[in-house]
Amino acid sequence: MKVLHINGSELTLDELREAVYERRVVLLDPDARLRVLAARSVVDDIVERNQVAYAVTTGVGKLSDVRIAPEQIRELQVNLLRSHAVGVGEPLSEAEVRAMMLLRANSLAKGYSGVRTEVIDTLCEMLNRGVHPVVPSQGSVGASGDLAPLAHLALVLIGEGEAWHADPKLRRPRRLGDPHARRHPGGEALKRADIKPLKLEAKEAISLINGTQAMVAVGALALLAAQTMVDSADVIGAMSADALRGTDVAFDERIQYVRPHTGQMRSAANLRRMLEGSAIRESHRQCGRVQDAYSLRCMPQVHGAVYDALNYCAQVLEIEMNSAVDNPLVFVAPKQVGARQPAEPHGDILSGGNFHGEPVAFALDFLAIALSALAGISERRIERLVNPSLNEGLPPFLASAAGLNSGFMMAQVTAAALVSENKVLAHPASVDSITTSGNKEDYVSMGMTGAIKLKKILANALHVLAIEAIAAAQALDFLAPLKPGKRAQQAMAAIRAVCPPLEHDRSLAPDFARVAEVLKRGDLAAVLR
Repeated sequence: MKVLHINGSELTLDELREAVYERRVVLLDPDARLRVLAARSVVDDIVERNQVAYAVTTGVGKLSDVRIAPEQIRELQVNLLRSHAVGVGEPLSEAEVRAMMLLRANSLAKGYSGVRTEVIDTLCEMLNRGVHPVVPSQGSVGASGDLAPLAHLALVLIGEGEAWHADPKLRRPRRLGDPHARRHPGGEALKRADIKPLKLEAKEAISLINGTQAMVAVGALALLAAQTMVDSADVIGAMSADALRGTDVAFDERIQYVRPHTGQMRSAANLRRMLEGSAIRESHRQCGRVQDAYSLRCMPQVHGAVYDALNYCAQVLEIEMNSAVDNPLVFVAPKQVGARQPAEPHGDILSGGNFHGEPVAFALDFLAIALSALAGISERRIERLVNPSLNEGLPPFLASAAGLNSGFMMAQVTAAALVSENKVLAHPASVDSITTSGNKEDYVSMGMTGAIKLKKILANALHVLAIEAIAAAQALDFLAPLKPGKRAQQAMAAIRAVCPPLEHDRSLAPDFARVAEVLKRGDLAAVLR
Protein backbone atom coordinates (compact mmCIF):
# COMPACT_ATOMS: atom_id res chain seq x y z
CA MET A 1 0.00 0.00 0.00
CA LYS A 2 1.36 3.42 -0.97
CA VAL A 3 2.36 5.94 1.65
CA LEU A 4 -0.46 8.33 2.58
CA HIS A 5 0.87 11.89 2.29
CA ILE A 6 -1.39 14.21 4.26
CA ASN A 7 -1.81 17.85 3.24
CA GLY A 8 -4.88 18.96 5.20
CA SER A 9 -7.18 19.13 2.19
CA GLU A 10 -7.66 15.75 0.50
CA LEU A 11 -8.07 13.05 3.16
CA THR A 12 -10.97 10.70 2.38
CA LEU A 13 -12.96 8.35 4.56
CA ASP A 14 -11.49 5.41 2.69
CA GLU A 15 -7.95 6.63 3.38
CA LEU A 16 -8.90 7.09 7.02
CA ARG A 17 -10.04 3.46 7.09
CA GLU A 18 -6.76 2.30 5.52
CA ALA A 19 -4.62 4.23 7.98
CA VAL A 20 -6.67 3.10 10.98
CA TYR A 21 -7.35 -0.55 10.23
CA GLU A 22 -4.71 -1.51 7.65
CA ARG A 23 -1.81 0.47 9.15
CA ARG A 24 -1.13 2.46 5.97
CA VAL A 25 2.02 4.54 6.54
CA VAL A 26 1.31 8.27 7.00
CA LEU A 27 3.74 11.12 6.24
CA LEU A 28 3.49 14.90 5.87
CA ASP A 29 3.21 16.01 2.24
CA PRO A 30 6.28 18.04 1.08
CA ASP A 31 4.24 20.98 -0.20
CA ALA A 32 2.21 21.02 3.02
CA ARG A 33 5.48 21.10 4.96
CA LEU A 34 6.33 24.42 3.30
CA ARG A 35 2.96 25.90 4.26
CA VAL A 36 3.42 24.74 7.85
CA LEU A 37 6.86 26.35 7.96
CA ALA A 38 5.47 29.62 6.61
CA ALA A 39 2.75 29.76 9.26
CA ARG A 40 5.23 28.90 11.97
CA SER A 41 7.43 31.85 11.00
CA VAL A 42 4.50 34.18 11.72
CA VAL A 43 4.15 32.75 15.24
CA ASP A 44 7.89 32.98 15.87
CA ASP A 45 7.87 36.63 14.82
CA ILE A 46 5.03 37.46 17.21
CA VAL A 47 6.86 35.77 20.09
CA GLU A 48 10.10 37.53 19.24
CA ARG A 49 8.37 40.94 19.24
CA ASN A 50 6.28 39.98 22.29
CA GLN A 51 3.04 41.02 20.58
CA VAL A 52 -0.33 40.25 22.15
CA ALA A 53 -1.89 37.21 20.44
CA TYR A 54 -4.45 34.88 22.00
CA ALA A 55 -2.96 31.59 23.25
CA VAL A 56 0.44 32.60 21.89
CA THR A 57 1.44 35.26 24.41
CA THR A 58 -1.71 35.09 26.57
CA GLY A 59 -3.58 32.56 28.65
CA VAL A 60 -6.63 30.77 27.23
CA GLY A 61 -10.39 30.90 27.69
CA LYS A 62 -11.48 33.23 30.48
CA LEU A 63 -7.77 33.83 31.19
CA SER A 64 -7.09 35.29 27.74
CA ASP A 65 -6.39 38.73 29.23
CA VAL A 66 -3.38 37.38 31.18
CA ARG A 67 -0.05 38.11 29.45
CA ILE A 68 2.56 35.36 29.35
CA ALA A 69 6.21 36.37 29.58
CA PRO A 70 8.52 34.97 26.84
CA GLU A 71 10.44 32.86 29.34
CA GLN A 72 7.16 31.23 30.49
CA ILE A 73 5.87 30.17 27.08
CA ARG A 74 7.26 26.63 27.20
CA GLU A 75 5.88 26.18 30.69
CA LEU A 76 2.48 27.35 29.45
CA GLN A 77 2.44 24.56 26.83
CA VAL A 78 2.99 21.85 29.43
CA ASN A 79 0.49 23.41 31.84
CA LEU A 80 -2.19 23.58 29.15
CA LEU A 81 -1.87 19.87 28.37
CA ARG A 82 -1.80 18.83 32.00
CA SER A 83 -4.69 21.06 33.07
CA HIS A 84 -6.91 20.00 30.18
CA ALA A 85 -6.26 16.24 30.55
CA VAL A 86 -9.24 15.71 32.85
CA GLY A 87 -11.15 12.98 31.02
CA VAL A 88 -12.93 10.12 32.72
CA GLY A 89 -14.65 6.92 31.71
CA GLU A 90 -13.88 4.02 29.41
CA PRO A 91 -10.93 4.76 27.10
CA LEU A 92 -11.59 5.17 23.41
CA SER A 93 -10.70 2.15 21.30
CA GLU A 94 -7.36 1.78 19.60
CA ALA A 95 -9.02 2.40 16.23
CA GLU A 96 -10.66 5.59 17.47
CA VAL A 97 -7.37 6.89 18.87
CA ARG A 98 -5.58 6.13 15.61
CA ALA A 99 -8.28 8.07 13.78
CA MET A 100 -7.87 10.98 16.21
CA MET A 101 -4.10 11.13 15.61
CA LEU A 102 -4.50 11.04 11.84
CA LEU A 103 -7.20 13.70 11.87
CA ARG A 104 -5.24 15.99 14.19
CA ALA A 105 -2.10 15.64 12.07
CA ASN A 106 -4.07 16.29 8.87
CA SER A 107 -5.69 19.43 10.27
CA LEU A 108 -2.32 20.79 11.40
CA ALA A 109 -0.89 19.95 7.95
CA LYS A 110 -3.32 22.39 6.38
CA GLY A 111 -0.92 25.14 7.43
CA TYR A 112 -3.12 27.45 9.48
CA SER A 113 -2.18 26.35 12.99
CA GLY A 114 1.33 27.73 13.36
CA VAL A 115 2.94 24.58 14.77
CA ARG A 116 6.38 23.28 13.85
CA THR A 117 6.63 20.43 11.39
CA GLU A 118 8.09 18.29 14.21
CA VAL A 119 4.66 18.16 15.86
CA ILE A 120 3.02 16.67 12.76
CA ASP A 121 5.96 14.33 12.14
CA THR A 122 5.72 13.00 15.69
CA LEU A 123 2.00 12.29 15.34
CA CYS A 124 2.73 10.43 12.11
CA GLU A 125 5.51 8.41 13.74
CA MET A 126 3.22 7.44 16.60
CA LEU A 127 0.72 6.17 14.04
CA ASN A 128 3.34 4.32 12.02
CA ARG A 129 5.01 2.72 15.06
CA GLY A 130 1.87 1.76 16.95
CA VAL A 131 1.96 4.15 19.91
CA HIS A 132 -1.66 4.69 20.91
CA PRO A 133 -2.41 7.14 23.74
CA VAL A 134 -4.91 6.14 26.40
CA VAL A 135 -7.77 8.61 25.86
CA PRO A 136 -10.76 8.63 28.26
CA SER A 137 -14.02 8.93 26.35
CA GLN A 138 -15.83 11.42 28.60
CA GLY A 139 -15.11 15.04 29.42
CA SER A 140 -15.75 16.94 26.19
CA VAL A 141 -18.64 19.34 25.60
CA GLY A 142 -17.72 19.75 21.94
CA ALA A 143 -16.40 23.36 22.15
CA SER A 144 -13.71 24.62 22.33
CA GLY A 145 -13.42 21.39 20.50
CA ASP A 146 -12.69 18.10 22.22
CA LEU A 147 -10.27 19.62 24.73
CA ALA A 148 -10.00 16.83 27.28
CA PRO A 149 -9.66 13.86 24.87
CA LEU A 150 -7.12 15.72 22.73
CA ALA A 151 -5.14 16.76 25.80
CA HIS A 152 -4.77 13.11 26.85
CA LEU A 153 -3.56 12.32 23.34
CA ALA A 154 -1.15 15.28 23.28
CA LEU A 155 0.38 14.45 26.67
CA VAL A 156 2.06 11.42 25.13
CA LEU A 157 3.86 13.63 22.60
CA ILE A 158 5.74 15.26 25.48
CA GLY A 159 6.42 11.95 27.20
CA GLU A 160 3.61 12.10 29.75
CA GLY A 161 0.21 10.43 30.01
CA GLU A 162 -0.20 6.77 29.05
CA ALA A 163 -0.11 4.82 25.81
CA TRP A 164 -0.47 1.32 24.45
CA HIS A 165 2.46 -0.18 22.55
CA ALA A 166 3.51 -3.70 21.57
CA ASP A 167 6.65 -5.29 22.97
CA PRO A 168 9.46 -4.19 20.58
CA LYS A 169 11.09 -7.63 20.93
CA LEU A 170 8.28 -9.20 18.93
CA ARG A 171 9.68 -9.74 15.45
CA ARG A 172 6.49 -9.25 13.50
CA PRO A 173 4.34 -6.38 12.24
CA ARG A 174 2.17 -4.67 14.83
CA ARG A 175 -1.53 -5.44 14.21
CA LEU A 176 -4.53 -3.41 15.17
CA GLY A 177 -5.82 -4.84 18.43
CA ASP A 178 -2.63 -6.85 18.99
CA PRO A 179 -3.07 -8.72 22.31
CA HIS A 180 0.65 -8.30 22.96
CA ALA A 181 0.32 -4.52 23.29
CA ARG A 182 0.90 -3.23 26.81
CA ARG A 183 -0.11 -0.06 28.62
CA HIS A 184 2.94 2.07 29.50
CA PRO A 185 3.69 5.58 30.76
CA GLY A 186 3.81 7.88 27.74
CA GLY A 187 7.56 8.43 27.89
CA GLU A 188 8.28 4.71 28.04
CA ALA A 189 5.96 3.98 25.11
CA LEU A 190 7.78 6.59 23.01
CA LYS A 191 11.16 5.17 24.02
CA ARG A 192 10.09 1.65 23.07
CA ALA A 193 9.04 2.97 19.65
CA ASP A 194 12.28 4.99 19.29
CA ILE A 195 10.38 8.29 19.14
CA LYS A 196 11.83 11.39 20.80
CA PRO A 197 9.38 13.32 23.02
CA LEU A 198 8.72 16.93 22.07
CA LYS A 199 9.39 20.15 23.93
CA LEU A 200 6.46 22.25 22.75
CA GLU A 201 6.95 25.81 21.63
CA ALA A 202 4.55 28.77 21.54
CA LYS A 203 0.96 28.00 20.42
CA GLU A 204 1.60 24.28 19.91
CA ALA A 205 -0.33 23.05 22.95
CA ILE A 206 -3.50 24.97 22.06
CA SER A 207 -3.23 23.74 18.46
CA LEU A 208 -3.04 20.14 19.66
CA ILE A 209 -6.04 20.29 22.00
CA ASN A 210 -8.35 22.74 20.19
CA GLY A 211 -10.40 20.87 17.60
CA THR A 212 -13.15 18.35 16.81
CA GLN A 213 -10.97 15.31 16.15
CA ALA A 214 -12.38 13.09 18.92
CA MET A 215 -16.01 13.42 17.85
CA VAL A 216 -15.05 13.15 14.17
CA ALA A 217 -12.90 10.08 14.79
CA VAL A 218 -15.65 8.22 16.63
CA GLY A 219 -18.30 9.40 14.18
CA ALA A 220 -16.30 8.56 11.06
CA LEU A 221 -15.60 4.99 12.18
CA ALA A 222 -19.27 4.58 13.07
CA LEU A 223 -20.21 5.88 9.63
CA LEU A 224 -17.90 3.43 7.88
CA ALA A 225 -19.50 0.57 9.81
CA ALA A 226 -22.99 1.90 9.09
CA GLN A 227 -22.32 2.01 5.35
CA THR A 228 -21.76 -1.74 5.40
CA MET A 229 -24.72 -2.26 7.73
CA VAL A 230 -27.28 -0.55 5.49
CA ASP A 231 -26.27 -2.72 2.52
CA SER A 232 -26.64 -5.76 4.78
CA ALA A 233 -30.11 -4.56 5.77
CA ASP A 234 -31.24 -4.74 2.15
CA VAL A 235 -29.94 -8.30 1.90
CA ILE A 236 -31.57 -9.39 5.15
CA GLY A 237 -34.81 -7.54 4.46
CA ALA A 238 -35.14 -9.23 1.09
CA MET A 239 -34.66 -12.63 2.75
CA SER A 240 -37.40 -11.81 5.25
CA ALA A 241 -39.74 -10.60 2.51
CA ASP A 242 -39.19 -13.80 0.55
CA ALA A 243 -39.69 -15.98 3.64
CA LEU A 244 -42.96 -14.18 4.39
CA ARG A 245 -44.07 -14.67 0.77
CA GLY A 246 -44.00 -10.96 0.13
CA THR A 247 -44.35 -9.34 -3.27
CA ASP A 248 -41.63 -7.53 -5.16
CA VAL A 249 -44.13 -5.26 -6.90
CA ALA A 250 -43.42 -2.44 -4.43
CA PHE A 251 -39.78 -2.48 -5.55
CA ASP A 252 -40.62 -1.89 -9.23
CA GLU A 253 -38.29 0.77 -10.59
CA ARG A 254 -41.21 2.76 -12.04
CA ILE A 255 -42.45 3.44 -8.51
CA GLN A 256 -39.05 4.70 -7.44
CA TYR A 257 -38.53 6.97 -10.46
CA VAL A 258 -41.58 9.06 -9.65
CA ARG A 259 -40.06 9.76 -6.22
CA PRO A 260 -36.39 9.73 -7.18
CA HIS A 261 -34.52 9.94 -3.90
CA THR A 262 -31.09 8.46 -4.54
CA GLY A 263 -31.18 6.11 -1.57
CA GLN A 264 -34.69 4.87 -2.32
CA MET A 265 -33.73 3.96 -5.87
CA ARG A 266 -30.59 2.20 -4.68
CA SER A 267 -32.38 0.19 -2.01
CA ALA A 268 -35.16 -0.87 -4.39
CA ALA A 269 -32.59 -2.01 -6.94
CA ASN A 270 -30.84 -4.07 -4.26
CA LEU A 271 -34.11 -5.69 -3.23
CA ARG A 272 -34.99 -6.55 -6.80
CA ARG A 273 -31.59 -8.16 -7.31
CA MET A 274 -31.94 -10.16 -4.10
CA LEU A 275 -35.35 -11.55 -5.09
CA GLU A 276 -34.39 -12.26 -8.69
CA GLY A 277 -34.70 -15.95 -9.50
CA SER A 278 -36.51 -16.86 -6.28
CA ALA A 279 -38.57 -20.05 -6.63
CA ILE A 280 -40.40 -18.99 -3.47
CA ARG A 281 -41.56 -15.78 -5.15
CA GLU A 282 -42.74 -17.64 -8.23
CA SER A 283 -44.71 -20.13 -6.11
CA HIS A 284 -47.20 -17.50 -4.95
CA ARG A 285 -47.17 -14.96 -7.78
CA GLN A 286 -50.87 -15.51 -8.44
CA CYS A 287 -51.97 -15.40 -4.81
CA GLY A 288 -54.70 -13.01 -3.70
CA ARG A 289 -52.56 -10.75 -1.51
CA VAL A 290 -52.60 -7.20 -2.85
CA GLN A 291 -49.88 -5.60 -0.78
CA ASP A 292 -47.60 -6.24 2.17
CA ALA A 293 -47.15 -4.54 5.52
CA TYR A 294 -45.02 -1.41 5.64
CA SER A 295 -41.98 -3.19 7.11
CA LEU A 296 -41.76 -5.12 3.83
CA ARG A 297 -43.39 -2.84 1.29
CA CYS A 298 -41.66 0.36 2.41
CA MET A 299 -38.12 -0.96 2.70
CA PRO A 300 -36.90 1.21 -0.21
CA GLN A 301 -38.35 4.31 1.41
CA VAL A 302 -36.96 3.59 4.89
CA HIS A 303 -33.65 1.93 4.01
CA GLY A 304 -33.22 4.49 1.23
CA ALA A 305 -33.67 7.39 3.65
CA VAL A 306 -30.93 5.83 5.79
CA TYR A 307 -28.65 5.66 2.73
CA ASP A 308 -29.27 9.35 2.08
CA ALA A 309 -28.64 10.27 5.72
CA LEU A 310 -25.32 8.41 5.61
CA ASN A 311 -24.32 10.25 2.43
CA TYR A 312 -25.08 13.59 4.07
CA CYS A 313 -23.03 12.63 7.13
CA ALA A 314 -20.14 11.55 4.91
CA GLN A 315 -20.11 14.97 3.24
CA VAL A 316 -20.05 16.78 6.59
CA LEU A 317 -17.34 14.56 8.04
CA GLU A 318 -15.06 14.75 5.01
CA ILE A 319 -15.27 18.56 5.08
CA GLU A 320 -14.46 18.53 8.80
CA MET A 321 -11.61 16.05 8.32
CA ASN A 322 -9.94 18.54 5.98
CA SER A 323 -10.55 21.73 7.95
CA ALA A 324 -8.48 23.96 10.21
CA VAL A 325 -10.39 23.77 13.49
CA ASP A 326 -8.16 25.24 16.19
CA ASN A 327 -8.04 28.78 17.53
CA PRO A 328 -6.46 31.16 16.79
CA LEU A 329 -5.60 30.54 13.14
CA VAL A 330 -2.52 31.79 11.33
CA PHE A 331 -2.94 33.34 7.89
CA VAL A 332 0.26 33.87 5.96
CA ALA A 333 0.41 36.79 3.51
CA PRO A 334 -0.75 35.49 0.08
CA LYS A 335 2.59 36.15 -1.60
CA GLN A 336 4.26 33.75 0.82
CA VAL A 337 1.99 30.78 0.14
CA GLY A 338 3.60 28.22 -2.14
CA ALA A 339 7.08 29.69 -1.84
CA ARG A 340 9.83 27.15 -2.26
CA GLN A 341 11.53 28.26 0.95
CA PRO A 342 10.25 29.28 4.42
CA ALA A 343 8.35 32.56 4.23
CA GLU A 344 9.47 35.80 5.75
CA PRO A 345 7.33 36.35 8.83
CA HIS A 346 4.28 38.24 7.62
CA GLY A 347 0.65 37.46 8.26
CA ASP A 348 -2.25 37.63 10.68
CA ILE A 349 -3.39 35.60 13.67
CA LEU A 350 -7.16 35.65 13.90
CA SER A 351 -9.32 34.36 16.74
CA GLY A 352 -12.57 32.66 15.75
CA GLY A 353 -14.69 29.61 16.46
CA ASN A 354 -13.86 26.84 13.98
CA PHE A 355 -13.41 24.51 16.95
CA HIS A 356 -17.17 24.54 17.58
CA GLY A 357 -18.57 21.08 16.89
CA GLU A 358 -22.12 22.01 15.88
CA PRO A 359 -21.90 20.90 12.21
CA VAL A 360 -20.52 17.53 13.31
CA ALA A 361 -22.91 17.22 16.26
CA PHE A 362 -25.92 17.68 13.96
CA ALA A 363 -24.60 15.05 11.56
CA LEU A 364 -23.89 12.51 14.32
CA ASP A 365 -27.37 13.01 15.77
CA PHE A 366 -28.86 12.52 12.30
CA LEU A 367 -26.86 9.30 11.86
CA ALA A 368 -28.07 8.06 15.26
CA ILE A 369 -31.69 8.71 14.27
CA ALA A 370 -31.23 6.97 10.92
CA LEU A 371 -29.67 3.85 12.44
CA SER A 372 -32.42 3.73 15.07
CA ALA A 373 -34.98 3.63 12.25
CA LEU A 374 -33.01 0.92 10.43
CA ALA A 375 -33.10 -1.24 13.56
CA GLY A 376 -36.75 -0.38 14.19
CA ILE A 377 -38.03 -1.61 10.84
CA SER A 378 -35.83 -4.71 11.16
CA GLU A 379 -37.43 -5.58 14.50
CA ARG A 380 -40.89 -5.27 12.91
CA ARG A 381 -39.87 -7.82 10.28
CA ILE A 382 -38.60 -10.14 13.03
CA GLU A 383 -42.00 -9.86 14.69
CA ARG A 384 -43.72 -10.85 11.45
CA LEU A 385 -41.39 -13.83 11.02
CA VAL A 386 -42.08 -15.25 14.48
CA ASN A 387 -45.68 -14.24 15.23
CA PRO A 388 -48.07 -17.10 14.39
CA SER A 389 -50.78 -14.54 13.62
CA LEU A 390 -48.60 -12.91 10.95
CA ASN A 391 -46.27 -15.59 9.53
CA GLU A 392 -48.78 -17.65 7.57
CA GLY A 393 -47.31 -21.01 6.59
CA LEU A 394 -44.41 -20.84 9.03
CA PRO A 395 -44.25 -22.53 12.47
CA PRO A 396 -45.05 -20.39 15.52
CA PHE A 397 -41.86 -18.60 16.58
CA LEU A 398 -40.02 -20.52 13.85
CA ALA A 399 -39.77 -23.46 16.25
CA SER A 400 -39.68 -27.14 15.40
CA ALA A 401 -42.21 -28.86 17.67
CA ALA A 402 -43.49 -25.49 18.91
CA GLY A 403 -44.58 -25.72 22.52
CA LEU A 404 -41.89 -28.15 23.46
CA ASN A 405 -39.49 -25.63 21.84
CA SER A 406 -39.86 -21.85 22.09
CA GLY A 407 -37.75 -21.14 19.03
CA PHE A 408 -37.27 -17.43 18.35
CA MET A 409 -39.82 -16.17 20.88
CA MET A 410 -37.19 -14.53 23.08
CA ALA A 411 -34.99 -13.48 20.16
CA GLN A 412 -37.71 -11.01 19.20
CA VAL A 413 -37.82 -9.79 22.80
CA THR A 414 -34.09 -9.03 22.67
CA ALA A 415 -34.54 -7.14 19.41
CA ALA A 416 -37.42 -5.18 20.96
CA ALA A 417 -35.27 -4.28 23.96
CA LEU A 418 -32.46 -3.01 21.75
CA VAL A 419 -34.80 -0.98 19.56
CA SER A 420 -36.44 0.61 22.59
CA GLU A 421 -33.04 1.48 24.04
CA ASN A 422 -32.15 3.15 20.75
CA LYS A 423 -35.29 5.29 20.98
CA VAL A 424 -33.93 6.79 24.20
CA LEU A 425 -30.37 7.16 22.90
CA ALA A 426 -31.51 8.78 19.65
CA HIS A 427 -32.57 11.94 21.46
CA PRO A 428 -30.25 14.54 19.89
CA ALA A 429 -27.32 15.64 22.03
CA SER A 430 -26.87 18.75 19.90
CA VAL A 431 -30.01 20.44 21.25
CA ASP A 432 -28.31 20.67 24.64
CA SER A 433 -25.71 23.13 25.89
CA ILE A 434 -24.11 24.01 29.21
CA THR A 435 -21.98 27.01 30.10
CA THR A 436 -18.26 26.47 30.76
CA SER A 437 -15.06 28.48 31.27
CA GLY A 438 -16.51 31.25 33.37
CA ASN A 439 -19.30 31.94 30.84
CA LYS A 440 -16.79 32.61 28.06
CA GLU A 441 -17.87 29.35 26.41
CA ASP A 442 -21.59 29.87 26.83
CA TYR A 443 -22.97 27.72 24.00
CA VAL A 444 -21.43 24.34 23.22
CA SER A 445 -22.25 21.50 20.81
CA MET A 446 -22.16 18.34 22.97
CA GLY A 447 -20.86 16.63 19.83
CA MET A 448 -18.75 14.10 21.72
CA THR A 449 -21.81 13.03 23.70
CA GLY A 450 -23.54 12.45 20.37
CA ALA A 451 -20.59 10.41 19.13
CA ILE A 452 -20.43 8.19 22.20
CA LYS A 453 -24.13 7.32 22.20
CA LEU A 454 -23.98 6.80 18.43
CA LYS A 455 -21.56 3.93 19.09
CA LYS A 456 -24.16 2.23 21.30
CA ILE A 457 -26.93 2.74 18.76
CA LEU A 458 -24.69 1.27 16.06
CA ALA A 459 -23.95 -1.80 18.19
CA ASN A 460 -27.64 -2.27 19.01
CA ALA A 461 -28.68 -1.96 15.38
CA LEU A 462 -26.02 -4.47 14.36
CA HIS A 463 -27.39 -7.05 16.78
CA VAL A 464 -30.99 -6.45 15.70
CA LEU A 465 -30.00 -7.09 12.09
CA ALA A 466 -28.06 -10.20 13.16
CA ILE A 467 -31.19 -11.52 14.86
CA GLU A 468 -33.27 -10.84 11.75
CA ALA A 469 -30.66 -12.55 9.57
CA ILE A 470 -30.80 -15.73 11.67
CA ALA A 471 -34.60 -15.67 11.84
CA ALA A 472 -34.92 -15.12 8.08
CA ALA A 473 -32.53 -17.98 7.37
CA GLN A 474 -34.54 -20.24 9.69
CA ALA A 475 -37.78 -19.26 7.95
CA LEU A 476 -36.33 -19.89 4.49
CA ASP A 477 -35.17 -23.34 5.63
CA PHE A 478 -38.79 -24.19 6.49
CA LEU A 479 -39.84 -23.42 2.91
CA ALA A 480 -37.59 -26.10 1.37
CA PRO A 481 -37.47 -27.54 -1.22
CA LEU A 482 -38.35 -24.10 -2.62
CA LYS A 483 -35.24 -21.94 -2.73
CA PRO A 484 -34.67 -18.18 -2.70
CA GLY A 485 -32.61 -16.43 -5.38
CA LYS A 486 -28.89 -17.02 -5.85
CA ARG A 487 -27.82 -13.97 -3.91
CA ALA A 488 -30.03 -14.94 -0.98
CA GLN A 489 -28.55 -18.44 -1.12
CA GLN A 490 -25.07 -16.89 -0.85
CA ALA A 491 -26.21 -14.89 2.15
CA MET A 492 -27.70 -18.03 3.68
CA ALA A 493 -24.38 -19.83 3.23
CA ALA A 494 -22.52 -17.03 5.05
CA ILE A 495 -24.99 -17.22 7.94
CA ARG A 496 -24.99 -21.00 8.09
CA ALA A 497 -21.18 -21.06 8.16
CA VAL A 498 -21.35 -19.73 11.73
CA CYS A 499 -24.92 -20.49 12.79
CA PRO A 500 -26.59 -23.88 12.19
CA PRO A 501 -30.37 -24.20 11.88
CA LEU A 502 -32.29 -24.21 15.16
CA GLU A 503 -33.61 -27.76 15.35
CA HIS A 504 -34.03 -27.80 19.15
CA ASP A 505 -33.93 -24.95 21.63
CA ARG A 506 -30.43 -23.69 22.50
CA SER A 507 -29.00 -20.42 23.69
CA LEU A 508 -28.92 -18.19 20.62
CA ALA A 509 -26.69 -15.56 22.22
CA PRO A 510 -23.46 -17.01 20.73
CA ASP A 511 -25.15 -17.19 17.33
CA PHE A 512 -26.12 -13.51 17.54
CA ALA A 513 -22.50 -12.57 18.27
CA ARG A 514 -21.08 -14.68 15.43
CA VAL A 515 -23.53 -13.41 12.84
CA ALA A 516 -22.91 -9.83 14.01
CA GLU A 517 -19.25 -10.38 13.15
CA VAL A 518 -20.28 -11.67 9.72
CA LEU A 519 -22.22 -8.44 9.19
CA LYS A 520 -19.31 -6.28 10.42
CA ARG A 521 -16.96 -7.96 7.95
CA GLY A 522 -19.37 -7.13 5.14
CA ASP A 523 -19.94 -10.76 4.11
CA LEU A 524 -23.67 -10.23 3.53
CA ALA A 525 -23.24 -6.83 1.90
CA ALA A 526 -20.79 -8.48 -0.52
CA VAL A 527 -23.54 -10.56 -2.16
CA LEU A 528 -24.86 -7.35 -3.74
CA ARG A 529 -21.66 -6.84 -5.73
